[in-house]
Formats: sequence, C-alpha cells, structure tokens
Amino acid sequence: MMTRGWTCATQQRRGSALLVALIAVMVLAALAAGLSSYSGSVKRENEGDEHAARALYVAEAGLSLAIGSVRGGAIDEQTDELEVGSDEEPLPFSGGGYWYRIRNSHDGTVTVTSMAEVGGVRQATEAVLESSDDDIYDSALFAGNISGDPLYDMKFGGTGVQADLINGNIYSGRNVLVTGGAQINGLIRAAGSISGGSGDTGKTLPIPDIAGMNYATTAHYNVNALFASATYKTHTALGGRAWQVSESSPAHIFRKNPSDRTSATSSTSKDDYFLEDPYEAVSGSSTVAPANGTRITLAGHDNNPGSNASNKVYYIDGNLWIHNNNIYSFTLFNSGSDPVRATFVVRGNIYISDNILYQNATTGALAMIAMKDPAVASSGNIYFGDPSFGTLERMDSFMYAENNFHDNNLSATGSAKVTVNGNMTAGNQVCINRDYGSQHSKLTVNFDGRIASGAITLPGLPTSAPGEVDWNVVSWRTVAAQ
Repeated sequence: MMTRGWTCATQQRRGSALLVALIAVMVLAALAAGLSSYSGSVKRENEGDEHAARALYVAEAGLSLAIGSVRGGAIDEQTDELEVGSDEEPLPFSGGGYWYRIRNSHDGTVTVTSMAEVGGVRQATEAVLESSDDDIYDSALFAGNISGDPLYDMKFGGTGVQADLINGNIYSGRNVLVTGGAQINGLIRAAGSISGGSGDTGKTLPIPDIAGMNYATTAHYNVNALFASATYKTHTALGGRAWQVSESSPAHIFRKNPSDRTSATSSTSKDDYFLEDPYEAVSGSSTVAPANGTRITLAGHDNNPGSNASNKVYYIDGNLWIHNNNIYSFTLFNSGSDPVRATFVVRGNIYISDNILYQNATTGALAMIAMKDPAVASSGNIYFGDPSFGTLERMDSFMYAENNFHDNNLSATGSAKVTVNGNMTAGNQVCINRDYGSQHSKLTVNFDGRIASGAITLPGLPTSAPGEVDWNVVSWRTVAAQ
C-alpha cells in the first residue's frame, strides 16, 4: 500500500513538472515569435523612414533642377505646362528616381512640382516662382559684377553739397555701401549686403547681352569702313590735324586720331575717334547749356547733306572720345521737330571729358555702348571725368559698359560735380571711388525712364543675357505625393 502511494505521488509530480515545462516552452516560443515580429516591424519601419528621407532629398534635388530649368528659359509665354520624366519612367538619381512638372499660370508666376520615389516610398515638393519685373533699363546705376568679385562694393559718399545723389533704382552684383550724406531716392538691390541703407538683398538680375548683339554685322554704319575715304585735314578751331570724311557721310561727326591730343591717346590701343563735327561752328562757352554747346548735326537730318542718319547704330572698332581742348560742351542739335537719336557702339573704350547734351530732352536720345575686345586686355569700359581741367559736369546719355565704369576725377583739379541724365549700366562694376584727400566729387544720376516706359526707342540696345536668373522663389514646401 505504501509503495503504490509513493509511486502515484511521484508520477503526479513528474506530470506537473512536464506541464510546467510545456507551458514555459510555449511562453518562450510566443515571446520569441513576438520579438521576431517586433524586430521585423522595427526593421521595416527603419527602412521606411530611410526611404522616406532619401525620397525627400531626391524630390528636393529634382525641384532644384526644375527651378534651374525655368531660370534657363525652359518655358515662355506660350508654354502652359512642361513635364520631365514620369512615375513610369522616372529620372534616376541617388538610388531612386524623380520627375517634375512646371505649370505656367500666365500671371507672372509658375508652379514647379517635383515627385520622387525610393524603395517604394514617394515624396513630393513644390515651389512657386515669380517673374522679376526688373530689367536692365529700370536702374539708374547697375553693376552686374560678372567677374564674381566677392569684395566689390558699389560706393556712395560725400557730405553736404558734395554728397552723392541718385534719383532712381540701383543694383549691385555684390554689395552696396552708402556713407556720409549720400542719398538714394530709389530701390536699393544687391546680391550681397547693403550698408548704410535698406533694400533687397540676395537679389540677382540679368545683365546686358552686349556680346550677343553682333554689332559688327548688324549696325547701320561701320565707321571704320566709312573712314576708308577720309582725308587728313587741319581744323584750327577743333584742334590739330585729323582724318575726317565728307559732310554727307554719316561718319562726319567724328574725327580720327587728331594730332593735338596724342598725349591723351598715346597709351590707348587701336584708333581713336573723337565726337566733333568739323562742319559746325565751334563754341568755346563754359556755360553748360544746350544752346551754348558746339553742335553735332547728323547727315541727312534737318536738311543736312546725305541720307537721314538719325535713329541709327554707329559701330566703331576702336575708342571713342568726347574730349576737346577748346570745347566745354557738345549738343545733339536739330532745328526742326524730328528727334535726334543715335546709338554709338564702341569695340574698345569710351572716354568722356566734356559735356554731352540733348537740345531737346523730351525727344532727343543717345546711347553709348562699350564692348570688350578680346585682343585688348582692358576694354569694354567707360571712363568719365577730366582730371586735368575738371570740365565735365553733365552727361545726357544712356550708357552701357560690357566691363566697367571708371572715374577720372581723382585729383584736386578734377570735376567737383558730375550729373548723368540717363543711366549707367555695367556688366561688371561701377567704380565710383571719387575721393582725393578731403575732396569728394559729387555724382548725381537722374534716371531717364523713357526707354523703360516705352516713351522712346533707340536702335540696337542690348537685351538681357539669356539664361540669367530672372525668376525669384517665393515659396518652397513639401506636398502630398501623387
């Protein structure tokens, strides 16, 4: 009896232990399965997060490329929508792919949407771009800083009556520095910083596409070719002996290489053409007014000999000077109502030492454009100011330099005040460092908005360079992927 009871109890204990062991195995198996499932879920979640992050990066990269495409001229006024790539055929990028769509709202804005997919995860970004209303004809002073000089400052200064005064917008492809009593009555825009004033920074504007105008073949008159028939004559009133052409020639308003100004031209490259009309009386008046200037009259205009040479492009492969030892001012003259307008294009440098005036400031217009010559290291510049005599006070002109504007007023005898009625536009820099000791040469620029408004036209004016940034990003966000 005792033995059977012990055996039964032992078997019961063994059965209980086996049950506990089975339960433990089952619990451990469940835990293992749960851990395995959790681990797989975490892994999948991590992979999903990684794919989502990478897809967002790819979408943003696609958006940047799409914005660059818009700025590069991918769409025009006729374009409604442009698609590049698709979800079926994405453009490969960084282990994934993207595609984008550009929609033109035809209200000065475009919407760019970029979609991307990585590892089956999609992301999308969107930007709205606004077309810049700014143009190369909207600024009184413009310096594109195409050289990319990070230290360039467009400087304004002076105090009291000698403080610079700009009536119009200005733009610098780097920085703007306003000191003293200088006053800017317009919008200041800069790609870099603005010191001493307020305005728009981080701004990029298109530069004039002077090289793309192909003036050598498109100009109405090739002055060099017209001077092939020139004769070498003395003109006492204008000074020295120089090459000149007949009054009926459109080029008669220039004299080439005058003998009395070799001290000024000895260091220049190429031929030097001087704006002065040997068929008009010379005025030596120091009064700066159109009525007191020596007249420049165009061929065939106002009953002059030859064909009508107004509203034409004159191309000079050389240098152009407005500088005469006996004259203070030159006036674009016409006794009738027909406006006097001309565009001078110079493949070299332009030097302005004497005043150039419109007889009629409402209808008259002159554009002077300086182009670079690859064979001449320092070309495409406009120099103004007479450092020796200080006779320059006023320039009525629209001026465009493919390279730089330089100031020759850096001396105690230089012009104390210079006024520009028009504009100064440089592909590179406007260098207005006009201080000599305690003297500051005052620069006044009165923006002439007649071209910008369409009130007048001039032939051969450069357009904006293609591919330049003229779209500003006004919003950038992540959107739901489609």
